[in-house]
This record gives sequence, C-alpha cells and structure tokens, in this order.
Amino acid sequence: MVKMKKNMNILAIVPARGGSKGLPNKNILPLAGHPLIAYSIKAAKESSLINRTIVSTDFEKIADVSLHYGAEIPFMRPSKFAGDLSTDYDVFVHALNWLAENENYHPDIVVQLRPTSPVRTVEIIDNCIQKLIDSDADSVRIVTKSPITPYKMWRIEDENKPMCPLLSLEGVPEPFNQPRQNLPQTYWQIGFIDVIRTSTIIEKKSMSGSKILPYIVDNEFSVDIDDITSFELAAKIISKSNKYVQF
Repeated sequence: MVKMKKNMNILAIVPARGGSKGLPNKNILPLAGHPLIAYSIKAAKESSLINRTIVSTDFEKIADVSLHYGAEIPFMRPSKFAGDLSTDYDVFVHALNWLAENENYHPDIVVQLRPTSPVRTVEIIDNCIQKLIDSDADSVRIVTKSPITPYKMWRIEDENKPMCPLLSLEGVPEPFNQPRQNLPQTYWQIGFIDVIRTSTIIEKKSMSGSKILPYIVDNEFSVDIDDITSFELAAKIISKSNKYVQF
C-alpha cells in the first residue's frame, strides 16, 4: 500500500513539444486508439500519489488533446525552450518558475512522464515516488539491465589510430576479451519516469542531483518512440496485457 507524507505536493509534468522530425506529430498520433500523449496523462491521473498533472507544450493541437484527456495547460511553452537542443532542465525550470511566479505553487516533488515512453504501470510510478519520499536522495531513475555490456565498447578518435576501450576494469587488463558473464552487470537508464525533488532542480540546478536511487525494471519497459517501428512496438506491447496503462 502506498503512503505519502501529509500535505505533499507532487506534480507530474508531461513535456511534449510539437517539432518532432523522426515521426511528425508523434505526441498526438493514435496509439491503440488514443493519442500517444494520453497514456502519460492517464498514468499520472491514476497515480495514488500525484496530485496535479500539467503538460508543457508549444503546440496548440497538443494542448487541445491534453485538455481533453484531463491535463492542465497553465501556460504555453516559449519557443526558445522547444527546440531540438532544448534540455529537460530548461523545460522544467521554466515550468516551475512560471507556477511559482503566477500561482505561488511550489511542489515538493516533480515527476517527469515522457509521452514517448508509454509502456509503464501505475504501480511502478507510485513505487518510484514512494522510494524518493522514504529517502534522502535527490531523485529516482528507472533502469534496466544493459542489453550490451559497455566493457566491450570502444572510443575511436581517428580511424587510422588505435582505438581505446570505453571502460577499464580493476584487476582485469583486457575486459573486452572476457566472456560477458565474467563482467560486472551494468544498468541502462530508460525514460518512462523520473522522480525529482523540486529543490534538486531549482537549488542544485540539476535534473538528477548527485544522489540518484535506482528502480530496476524488466527490459520490456525500454520502448522509446522515435519512429514508426518503435511506435508500432509500443502499441503491440500495450495491447497484449492489461497491466500497462491503457484505455
């Protein structure tokens, strides 16, 4: 059973700009019958711990769809924070500053729910939030076992010069020649939820801070929609089981 400290404000922000190039208008394309962004909004609204859900977007059509599915659009995101190189930090600082200045609203915890990672469960969302509440960490991030070991990866600065191993391993002179089973297990961060203390973003000027707790999930949750193939994969995974957030 989830529990929350009394009177905590936990805000979900769904960042959804309109300028996708890999899959145009992907945030509002129908996935298994509903716009992609609707899955993140529904996940936030079904959470037992999130008590406010907003969408940060620069695109009117995304705003209209988001309102229809129950999110708030307290502001439109300025174009300078909606470019290809705009960072999560820029987007979240803008949102938190706007809410503080215009509503005197100061959430304790911020939950990032990227619309491009719709394969998720409400239970995991609430567990991640509770894990942060029960700790002194700056944030909680979702990770899964790395499908490929980084100990067999290389850096190449010049194709005509020797390449360098990406990682070294104490006591093992050539980890890239070792069987995978002999190498340390590593974990890959995936994007379907980040849970961050607001103070980490505003005071430490970071989307993670220095003390980051892991929440480990199966690799099935690692879908990140960037093209039609990943879009169709997400639809297939969501449709096969009612454990995922769906309609």
